[in-house]
Amino acid sequence: MKKLFALVTIFAILFLGNAVVSYSQTDPSTDTTKVVKTDDTKVTTADPVVEEELSAHQEIKKKFIEGGPGFMAVVLLCLILGLAIALERIIYLTLASTNTDKLLKNIEDALTSGGVEAAKEVCRSTRGPVASIFYQGLDRADQGIEVVEKSVISYGGVQMGLLEKGLSWITLFIALAPMLGFLGTVIGMIGAFDAIKAAGDISPSLVAGGIKVALITTVAGLIVAMILQIFYNLLVSKVDAIVNKMEDASISLIDILVKHKFKK
Repeated sequence: MKKLFALVTIFAILFLGNAVVSYSQTDPSTDTTKVVKTDDTKVTTADPVVEEELSAHQEIKKKFIEGGPGFMAVVLLCLILGLAIALERIIYLTLASTNTDKLLKNIEDALTSGGVEAAKEVCRSTRGPVASIFYQGLDRADQGIEVVEKSVISYGGVQMGLLEKGLSWITLFIALAPMLGFLGTVIGMIGAFDAIKAAGDISPSLVAGGIKVALITTVAGLIVAMILQIFYNLLVSKVDAIVNKMEDASISLIDILVKHKFKK
């Protein structure tokens, strides 16, 4: 997971650098004109489909530049890093999901046929936090049910912390992106008023242009926050689902141990 996150982060930095530098470059591929020769006359035409696709790309690039490459780059970095963490968490939580009903059945069968050691082997061969919690409980089955319960509860808290790892960074980016957007807006408004002061007159075009440029950073920050909020809620729901399964399965494990009379 760490290698995956590192690769995504490196890609994000390279992508961000390309986005920041691209405002000073001219893309020759945007020339979509065609020359049609008819006898002695040359007529220049344009492909409307390609022109429309490129215009959308160029419009995004234009807004990025108008908002200020400095602030827009930081807001974009928040989005990229937040998405990288969200992707890593989605993969981790997907791999952490376990069929608890099947695992409990396998453990009960192993207890019946081979005892605690066979049940522990089932847990070792199963991936996920639920199997790890079961292993910790079975490892202390000879010390009594109360000790098993305490072990399951304690190790369940550890696994919950691992499941929620990284979510705090996503919440940071959710709060930071609109704040950076508002900061860029305020700074842009200050620049607009400075221009008005230098001109000595209030020009509608000057004021409107400055306000437009200033508000672009706010829009970008809000969009980034909304995107990351969706992923955050998705991750929280997955964590809650896994934790609920952990708690329910832990109770079932205690019942199985009591049934097989593994008491102190």
